[in-house]
Amino acid sequence: MPKNSDADDQPSLKDQELYEKLRDEGNSKEKAARISNAAAKKGRGEVGKKGGESGSYEDWTVADLRKRAKELDLTGYSDKRKDELIGMLRDH
Repeated sequence: MPKNSDADDQPSLKDQELYEKLRDEGNSKEKAARISNAAAKKGRGEVGKKGGESGSYEDWTVADLRKRAKELDLTGYSDKRKDELIGMLRDH
């Protein structure tokens, strides 16, 4: 049976409702899928407790922000200003 091309673009989701809410808030497909799947696995209350250990991106140097962007396989970060890099990392 041939696959639906629209379905090929969508990641496997465990919590469709949360995914849609996150997308409506402007999150990327990848980020929304990652959060919704983690919430389905661990519970929504546990997912919110995970972050906050690495400090604020505002305290990072531009070099460190670029290094993190590279680790995440982001593209187009080399000519970005600090605030743009922070936005890219937060939207990932």
